[in-house]
Amino acid sequence: MDLFGNRPHIIVVFFRIASAILIFHGFTLSGQQLRVPHDMNPAEMEIRPLFRQDTVTIRFFGDIMMHSMQIQKALQSDGTYDFSTYFAHMSEYLDDSDLNVGNMEFTLGGEPYSGYPVFSAPDSFADYLAECGFGLFLCANNHILDKGKAGLRRTLSKYHDLASDYGIRFTGAATDEEEMRRNTPLIINLKGIKVAFINATYGTNSPRGDGWPKTNILSDKAALASAFEQAGRRADICIALVHWGEEYVLKHNRKQEENAEWLAGQGADVIIGSHPHVVQDTDIINIEGRKVPVAYSLGNIVSNMSAKNTQAGLMATIRLIRHFNGDVEISSPEYRFTWCSRPGGYGNSYYVLPVSAFSDRKEEWKGKWEHDKMTSTIERVCRETGITENNNN
Repeated sequence: MDLFGNRPHIIVVFFRIASAILIFHGFTLSGQQLRVPHDMNPAEMEIRPLFRQDTVTIRFFGDIMMHSMQIQKALQSDGTYDFSTYFAHMSEYLDDSDLNVGNMEFTLGGEPYSGYPVFSAPDSFADYLAECGFGLFLCANNHILDKGKAGLRRTLSKYHDLASDYGIRFTGAATDEEEMRRNTPLIINLKGIKVAFINATYGTNSPRGDGWPKTNILSDKAALASAFEQAGRRADICIALVHWGEEYVLKHNRKQEENAEWLAGQGADVIIGSHPHVVQDTDIINIEGRKVPVAYSLGNIVSNMSAKNTQAGLMATIRLIRHFNGDVEISSPEYRFTWCSRPGGYGNSYYVLPVSAFSDRKEEWKGKWEHDKMTSTIERVCRETGITENNNN
C-alpha cells in the first residue's frame, strides 16, 4: 500500500520532523536532511547537508599610511601615481583569504595631496589597495578628519565608488544616520557565517563638530553598546577594531586593557588594535566562559616611518570554522611579522615584506644595512612583546 500517495512534500515534512527530534536528542542523520522538490519522484530524492562545514580566513593588517615622501616617490612623469611595489610580495597572503582588513590612516581629501600632519592621499592609492585584495577599509582613526568634514565626505564618496567597482566595504564612519546604522555594526556574510565588525577611535586630531559625516568614538559607550547588542542578535561572530593606545610603546597600557575588558564584556569575540605605529603585545581575556584574543596593536603595514620599531608590522589571521551542527569556532590567532622597506633598503621603492620569507635573503637587498635593521628590530619586538610567528596563545 502506498502510505503517502504521490505526495513527496509529506515525506519531506516527516523526515524534517524526525531529523529535528533526533538532533534535539543529540543525534544527526550524518548531518543531512532530505530535500524534495514538489515535481520530483520520491525515489529520486536528493540528500544534502544540514550545514556545510566551511572555514573562513580573515586577515588583519595595521596602519596603512601615505606620507609626503611616498607621494613624491610614486609620482610618474605623466602625473599618475605608481604604488605597485608596495604589496608585490604579499600576494600569497592577500589572495589566500576570504577577507583582508586594513586601517586606512589617510583621507582622500583631494589635491593638494599631503602627508603628515594633514593626510590627503591620491585617490588611486585606495584603488590600488582594493585591487590588491583589501576588502574592508577601516575609517575610525585620529587622522580621518584631517581635511575636515568635507574631506571625510569626499573620502566616503570615493569608498562608495570602490564598493561599486571592487565590492569593498567600509566601517567606522558614515555620511548620515542611515549609513551609520548599516555599517555599525557592519555585518558581512562570509560563506554563510555572519561576521559583525565594530570600528571606533579614541578621538580625532581635528575637531569633530556637530552633524554629519561622523566617525565612531570609543568613549561613546552608549552608541557602541547598542551596536554590540545588534551584533549579538544578527551575527555569529563579533570583531572589535579599535584605534587606541600610546604611540611608539611596545606594551599596552591600563586604559587599553580596561577598554578591551569592556569590549569583551559587550560581546566582542576578537579585539584588534591600531594607532601606536609599533607592534604591541597580545593577550587573552577570559570572560563568562569565553576566551577573547586581543592584539593591542598591529603596528604599521606601510608608511615612510623609520624611527625605532616603526617599520615592523604584524599580520593577524583568524579562521572561523562552521561545524556540521551549525556551531562556529574561532581559531587562535596566527601572527606573522612584516617589514616596510623604504627606498634604498630592499629596493628603490617601498616594499612590504613577510619577514620569515626574506630574513635569509640578504643578498637580494640593495641596502644590506636595512636587512640588519629588520633582523634586530624583529628580535627586539619579539623579546619585549612575547610574540612569535604563528603564536597561538
